[in-house]
Amino acid sequence: MLKVGLVGCGGISGAHVPGWKALEDCEIVAVCDVRQEMMDKYPGPRQYLNFDEMLEKEELDIVDICLPTYLHPDYAIKAMEKGINVLCEKPISLNRDDVERVYAAAEKNKVKFMVAQVLRFWPEYEKVKEFYDNKTYGRLLCGRMQRLGNTPKWSWDGWMQDEKRSGYVPFDLHIHDLDWIVYTFGAPKNHTVYRNQRVEQDHLTVTYEFEDFYINTEACWNWAPTPFSAGFRFQFEEAVVEYSGDMTVYQNDGKIIKLGADGGEAGVINLPKTDAYGEEIKYFRNCVVNDVAPEKVKAHELATVLEIIDSFKK
Repeated sequence: MLKVGLVGCGGISGAHVPGWKALEDCEIVAVCDVRQEMMDKYPGPRQYLNFDEMLEKEELDIVDICLPTYLHPDYAIKAMEKGINVLCEKPISLNRDDVERVYAAAEKNKVKFMVAQVLRFWPEYEKVKEFYDNKTYGRLLCGRMQRLGNTPKWSWDGWMQDEKRSGYVPFDLHIHDLDWIVYTFGAPKNHTVYRNQRVEQDHLTVTYEFEDFYINTEACWNWAPTPFSAGFRFQFEEAVVEYSGDMTVYQNDGKIIKLGADGGEAGVINLPKTDAYGEEIKYFRNCVVNDVAPEKVKAHELATVLEIIDSFKK
């Protein structure tokens, strides 16, 4: 049985805990947060208000870090120096230099480390990567991706509204799409940034240019209570692939194909009924059990993403 310690019991922990519970050979034996009331929603595991105390008293195989962004590198290294494998919520850091520092700690201590860049495990996004890699619908011509939400006024200690601790929209929302772009297509040749940044809201649009296609992206925090939305539209030579809650392929020959988990219907490409957060957790567990590196999330790709975001400030 793999013993898991979860640190950070805020919002994203609610996506991680079911993933661990779904694995028969894993158990969350300890949780840690500076707020007692946040831990109380997870009865059963031992509770700690101090991370160092949890590391000292528990014999853990894996630590799952669901903390605010600015805490990720130091907490990951602390755990790895104890010989513990680490799964860390995105992003790895606000600082590109931390990529080398964290991965060096993993190598030195002979443990596994992975950043939970969840779009790499999201069925609809994986399907587009498959279409691109296999040239299913010919060459990619252009794309558009968006990730829109509202300013997280609810964050603990107001950390999300502190740019030095959260990095604002580039690190909270846009990093999902940019990470997937680098993972799927490699590093762009060039990019053009437009940004309207204020205390109340942060709106970002970036066009990424590749050898023979481009991708427009949009991400924002609105002060108004707009609903969250995310999706994409990719135009290939022979089809348009669109995702906004549901995924559809519009072929040039007039055929329309729905991609979903309905199964058995004509005109449906079956996607697995899966939880991407659960899939990334299962993948990391498999890497630990089989003693293989988590190659699906590579250090040099994470560094490329942070280099690009860093250029937004210039």
